[in-house]
Amino acid sequence: MGHATMGKIMWVDLGRGTIAIEPIPDRLYEQVLSGVGLAAHLLYDRIPAGADPLGPDNILGFVSGLLTGTGSLFTGRWMVTGKSPLTGGWGDANCGGNFSPAIKRCGVDGIFFTGVSPRPVYFWADKGQVELRDAGDLWGCDTLETEKRLQQKDGRHMRVACIGPAGENRSLIAGVANDGGRMAARAGLGAVMGAKRLKAVVLGGGQRIPVHDREAVKTLSRQCNETVQFAPPFMNGMMMAYAGSLMRMLPVQMAFDGMLYKLMLDKYGTASLNQIMVEVGDTPIKNWRGSNEDFDRDRSVNLSPEVFTDPMVVKYHCYSCPLGCGGLMAKKSPWPGAHKPEYESVMALGGLLMNDDADSIYQLNDMLNRAGMDTISAGGTVAFAMECYEKGILTRAETDGLELTWGNSAAILALVDKMIRREGIGDLLADGSRTAARKIGGDADRLAMHAGGQELGMHDGRYDPGFALHYSVEPTPGRHTIGSQLYYEMFRLWEKMPDLPDVGLLYTKGSKYDVDDEKIAAAAACSRFMNVLNGTGTCLFGALLGVERLPLFEWLDAATGWNRSPADYMAMGERIQNFKQAFNIKHGVEPKSFQANPRTFGRPPQTAGANAGRSVAIEDLMRAYWRHFGWDPDTGKPGEAVLNRWGIKTKPGV
Repeated sequence: MGHATMGKIMWVDLGRGTIAIEPIPDRLYEQVLSGVGLAAHLLYDRIPAGADPLGPDNILGFVSGLLTGTGSLFTGRWMVTGKSPLTGGWGDANCGGNFSPAIKRCGVDGIFFTGVSPRPVYFWADKGQVELRDAGDLWGCDTLETEKRLQQKDGRHMRVACIGPAGENRSLIAGVANDGGRMAARAGLGAVMGAKRLKAVVLGGGQRIPVHDREAVKTLSRQCNETVQFAPPFMNGMMMAYAGSLMRMLPVQMAFDGMLYKLMLDKYGTASLNQIMVEVGDTPIKNWRGSNEDFDRDRSVNLSPEVFTDPMVVKYHCYSCPLGCGGLMAKKSPWPGAHKPEYESVMALGGLLMNDDADSIYQLNDMLNRAGMDTISAGGTVAFAMECYEKGILTRAETDGLELTWGNSAAILALVDKMIRREGIGDLLADGSRTAARKIGGDADRLAMHAGGQELGMHDGRYDPGFALHYSVEPTPGRHTIGSQLYYEMFRLWEKMPDLPDVGLLYTKGSKYDVDDEKIAAAAACSRFMNVLNGTGTCLFGALLGVERLPLFEWLDAATGWNRSPADYMAMGERIQNFKQAFNIKHGVEPKSFQANPRTFGRPPQTAGANAGRSVAIEDLMRAYWRHFGWDPDTGKPGEAVLNRWGIKTKPGV
């Protein structure tokens, strides 16, 4: 067992009811870290080509991060991994809460489930004991009720990751919940869990997590915390909306500093973005067809940051987080204590649907968290249905009598309820917009805003072309949490790796749309860096402070004793990227098929609003990105020589 890792993983065969331990050699951690890297290495090797994502051959993994439990900050993220039933390729979903350290305290860095159980079960581990237990009485319970009942039965110290009705019903946009509704929401892995008849993973454990130099980790954490606790008075939500309007009108853009975003998160959490991002053009409106002029300040004020923070009782901190960007609510929810809606949820259920009814968004967020369904994909799919209704592709008879007009919050609530229960029109929509469009036929596919089957995050690539690129080019498409030009500015990776491009203080807005070597190097650096973050369990929001303030590489050295350079750790991130891309090729996924719907990158350009006239040369960006990694620029496929360089053995189809 090396420092910072537990040196082994657990395999649970649900079909046979057997549980086994597998040791992991230290050298493998030094190649792919832990977390998403360890999972990508194992699942690339062990999921057979062509495996049915909802069948017994798929492997569902729950992995912690290499830095989780070492005393470092912002390192409490965990991931669920497997072959995605939504995209057909690599799938992972990232989540906070308090589940990540529980995995390692059970003495392993990951728990992997194979096969299909003949009956509903949950996995239980505590104090060195492991069991599969009957979950028949839990099947049908929502995520909050499941967690509550399991903790009442097995102890409040137990950490629970579970599915709700959406996962049980194998909705392809179902996720996995922990800690009262924190969601590992993306890639449809809740459907995989439901298909395996695995209701929950329940973990206790008390094993100590080894650290090479605990005092050095503590010193670095104290220094980081001093930065995090700096919190001068900050502007209110409406002032931020006006600031966004000013930013929109200026011909130049200032490189964004992560400390400014830290102040926004500290005061409001991600809800701080609710109005300012509408004004600058970053928030997609009306199924990506509208703009800030459609959802103007008179409407967006109804979803202001204060609307979602005033009812908050207390900040919510994920494990090892000194910031606490979440919140627990006192009212405005059928379940007191529910989590505050995040920006992505507010705008996927708000501006994307032209819905400015905050009460309905509170209710929708709670419904979806309880059901275990992704708010982003749910909102994107409802937006698709509303535009189909507007254009006559779906009639009122086909919507079960629901009048799916823009902003009709009552109809939205009823439709989401049907999606959760797979009832009527909801059964058509429960698997996301791409699947629904294929079933409807005709022109419906043009209205489904997805990349490779996954609905896009609430950040507009016409405002930041980095989002458009990463939506279309990543092995896990449609994700807003991997890279953008804005993220690169805040990561400030050039501070540790001078070979990377240094973003100046000011630049013209038009230059964002150039396809040049610096843009591509920055995008590739985001991909590599996010793999390092997801291999170590580090939160994106912590990383946005900048690497000179969040000592990620220094924590790694102190926790492991490896004494590697930042470039060495970024190389590990590149190896992980190659594993994920090779996984997709092995499973027959054509990387070009992940290109997002043309509307989302400005084809044709909008004629009004913040992004009027803007379009992204997405094909050129994708080719240049693939070329940067040494992959075929026309297909996105890594060749045998590239894979060999990273120690990746080729599989059928690769």
